[in-house]
Amino acid sequence: METLHDLAPVLFAFLACGGFAVIYNIHGPGILICAFGGALGWLSYLLSAPILQSDISQTLVAAIVISAYSECMARVRKCPVTGYLLVAIFPLVPGGGIYYTMEHAINGENALFLSSFLHTMGVAGALAVGVLLVSSAVRMWGIFRHRTLLQRR
Repeated sequence: METLHDLAPVLFAFLACGGFAVIYNIHGPGILICAFGGALGWLSYLLSAPILQSDISQTLVAAIVISAYSECMARVRKCPVTGYLLVAIFPLVPGGGIYYTMEHAINGENALFLSSFLHTMGVAGALAVGVLLVSSAVRMWGIFRHRTLLQRR
């Protein structure tokens, strides 16, 4: 990422997530927090490209970053994680892949349909696994912390 031109998608993700935050009735500083989460996710997606060279693994990394960010912001602001996570993950959702998968299915292009379907499911699965990993880790940490506090009494 040598130029400012390479960072344009990060700005667009920020603006798009800000718009979605307004649609989802998030108020005040929450809009900027959600927008920054989307930009952070897209930045991590772009920065992991030279290392991972697979958009599915890049999506996994970005989902982990967004989920961790959303968990932290939810704790700081004492708000539900879902709002931050849902808005910030929008730029990574494979909408184009879903569209082209259905287009190939309607046109009877079976080989292209199967290839597109598997790739789209891989990206969607990476999003789900990234969110699940962070959510499970946070939940396990909370249980561990609760148990240690009970043992100290």
